Parts: sequence; C-alpha cells; structure tokens
Amino acid sequence: MHDDVILEIRNVSKSFSGVQVLSGINMRVRKGEVHVVVGENGAGKSTLMKIISGVYQKDGGELLFEGKPIEVKSIRQMQEMGISIIHQEFNLLPNRTIAQNIFLGREPVKKRGIPVIDIEEMNAKSRELLGFLGLNVDPRTRVSSLGIAQQQMIEVAKALSFKSKVLIMDEPTATLTRNEISKLFEIIRKLKNEGVSIIYISHRLEELKEIADTISVLRDGALVGTLDASEATTGRIIKMMGGREITNQYHREFCTEVGEEVLRIDNLSSYRFKNVSLKVHRGEIVGISGLVGAGRTELIKAIFGFDRFESGEVVLFGKKYRRLNTSMTTRLKVGLVPEDRKDEGVIVEMPIRENIVHASLSQLFKNGILNKKTEAETANKYVKELGIVTNSIDKHVEYLSGGNQQKVVVAKWLCAQCDLILFDEPTRGIDVGAREEIYEIMNALVKQGKAVLMISSDMPELLGLCDRIYVMKDGRITQEFSHSEATQEKLLACSI
Repeated sequence: MHDDVILEIRNVSKSFSGVQVLSGINMRVRKGEVHVVVGENGAGKSTLMKIISGVYQKDGGELLFEGKPIEVKSIRQMQEMGISIIHQEFNLLPNRTIAQNIFLGREPVKKRGIPVIDIEEMNAKSRELLGFLGLNVDPRTRVSSLGIAQQQMIEVAKALSFKSKVLIMDEPTATLTRNEISKLFEIIRKLKNEGVSIIYISHRLEELKEIADTISVLRDGALVGTLDASEATTGRIIKMMGGREITNQYHREFCTEVGEEVLRIDNLSSYRFKNVSLKVHRGEIVGISGLVGAGRTELIKAIFGFDRFESGEVVLFGKKYRRLNTSMTTRLKVGLVPEDRKDEGVIVEMPIRENIVHASLSQLFKNGILNKKTEAETANKYVKELGIVTNSIDKHVEYLSGGNQQKVVVAKWLCAQCDLILFDEPTRGIDVGAREEIYEIMNALVKQGKAVLMISSDMPELLGLCDRIYVMKDGRITQEFSHSEATQEKLLACSI
C-alpha cells in the first residue's frame, strides 16, 4: 500500500437476495484528496459507500484503513475509527439543538459529583466546529429552524467532531442552490487542506471540474476505471458510465403504427416536477429516463392519483382530469406497478389469491357474498399465465421471490383488465430469468393493444423495450427520443 493511501478497497463484493450488486471492487483513496465516484442509477455507488461506512457488511474482499485491514461491524465503529458518511437523507433530530445533534450519544459529562451532561462544554465545542465551517449560528438553535444547506453543515460538523479522516458525501448538492453549492465547495477545499479525504458521489458531471482530484466510474456493480481529474472529459466519463451492450433479451417488436391515445399530460406541475407534457398510445411502451431525484416516480404517482398535482391536466382515454385519486384511476383501468412493491404493490401478509383479485373484488361478489370458487379460478388462471412459481395460491406473498412478487402485482392489474399500466423500475432487485419473463409480459400487453409507461434506471432496458423515451432532469422533460434516435450516450447527456 502506498504511503499516501488512507483507504484501500480490495476485491469487495456484495449481493442482496441472490442479486449481485458489487463485484470485485478495487479502489484507493489518498490522503487529502477529493475522490469522486460516478455511475448510473443502480451502478452500486451508494452500496459501496454504505459498506465503507458500516451500514452494510461486505460479502467478500477486504478494507484497509491507514494500511491495516479492518472488519467493519457498525456505523459507530467506523465513525470512531475516522470514517463518516453524510447521506442524502440527513440523520438529524429536528426538535433537538444543533449541539445536541452534533454530540448525540457522546455528550461531554461533568466529572465532579453526579455525572450530568456538560451543556456549556458541548455548546462551546459545537461553536468551535461551526466557526471552522463558517456557519454563524447559535449551537442552541433547534435544527428544525435551519435550511437544508445549514442542516448539511451540521452533518459535516458532526463528522468533524469524530475527527474524521475520511468523509463520504452522497449527492451533497442535490437540493442546494448554486450559491449554497459554492459555499459547500469552499468547505470541501478547506477540509482537503486540513488533510481530510473526501469521497464524493455525484450525478452532476459539471461539478467534477471544480473539486475532483480523482474520478472512479462504476457500472453494473463493477469498477470500470479510475481517472485523474485533469484527463477526464465529460464525454469520456459518459461513455464509461453507459457502455453496456443491448442484448436480444428484450424480444421487442417495435411499434410501427400507434393506436389511439390513452394518456396525455399537459403542463403537469407539483413540488417535484414542473410543466411536464407527454403522451402514450395503445400498442406502445414509452419510457422515462433520468437520474435519482429527477421527479420520475413523483410524476408517475401523480398520474395514478397516488400523489396530488398542483396544476396542469391529465387526459385519460379522451377525458380531462384536474384531480385524480387511486379509486378513479383503478375504475378507469389504469394500474401502477410501483418501485416499492412490498409496501405499495402487494400486501405481503395476504395470500397470492387475495392479492391477485384485490383490484377486482366487485366482479367476484354475488348478492353481497364473495364467490370463493371464482376467486380461486381467477387466481389460478393468472398464476399459470404469468408463470408465478408457487405450490399454492394460498401461500402468502412474503414467501415468494422478488420476481414472483412482481408478477403478482402485474397479475392484479391484468385481472382488473387495465388498458394502461405504469411500471416504476419493473426489474429492480430481480434475477435475470425473472427479468426476461417481465419483458415478455410487457411485450404481450402491448400486442393486445394495451399501453405501458415505464420508468427505468437501466438504460439498455429502456433502449431494448421502448418505442419512445422521454428524459427528465430536475423535474422537467429535457428531450424526447424515438427508438431509432436513442442511445445511452444521448440519454445520459440529457440527464446530467
């Protein structure tokens, strides 16, 4: 190990439920450098950082800190060792003071007599940390009264209170203004000059020129390469991020003649997206590409009526709506296969049969009594059609694999005879075989004259399936591509 390397990652791997998310990662972080890690959504960036910081345990490989192998067991262990992480979602208690948050669980104690928290010392130490960060705020202030940028600085102060030698920042500028970003970069440079190493995850390639010393690119859970920032161009990084081949696993016959319009949204706006317009026709698979935080999930939930929109209109099957709810969209034959299938797509404590007919119960009641025979026949029909692997329709969904759980969600909407199905990350967390089966289901839907609108962070998936692709960035549609026009490089360039 080189003398200036503070953290070394050797052949680290990780999988969840049989799905490999990191494969043999090797990376070195030098003392006092800003090491930026980039990659598409799902490339493995956050998983790797969570392993380094003690959130997850690695499956294989080793970590060396200051030249010595370490076994990571907890976040607190790593903090005390000198490695801290600032997540996108801050870990602060809003009703506590700044000082209480900085020293939570490590409050200084008066040593004389009965041990009590030394509030004066805690406030004094906090004031010193805040002063170093250029934050002119009283440490007795409640965190709830602070803005996002100030809360982020409290997280940095907390990390510095552990005397951190490595500070991991996950998408730190995602919710900051340009002026706030400039101030953050000043702090990063100051930390760097103090010898602190920064591992910085970002989707915003334009930021890299300002702060990066080294850039590592991840793709599909593997390290593609590490570059000196001085030799890294935006074009080169984009090519490294999206260089996968499109295989024939999608089995898509692209639409040559579109059917009637089933969905049109005009200038739809909410707190997470602005003036979005798009359309979907029968027989089409239409995709929405973009990075985490672009507003894609919020958009698709608004279309389904799960979330409210503030202005604009949704046109479903020729009729205009300025307000929607899930009862309305279900009656209109619109279904949503959500990203979080366990919490929003299925009821895991219920059997397969009840989940499949859940959106179609009115069809199964006769004289106010549920026809159990029809329910069983219906459930068995979709289990067979979709190839749901189970020994009984009475088996609870929680005991199915991820791929089979996803099929149950789809079966629910097929049973409801939906003409438009919205898919949010349809193949996330499922194995290759189950992915192909989901693709076959989507192809079959559009061949039957139904329509699909899908979100995916897997660009080859979008390119292999979609007739048209919209790109979202910062809550807005930036571009629309036909299947023949779209490439990974174009999608990335419009997303960043």
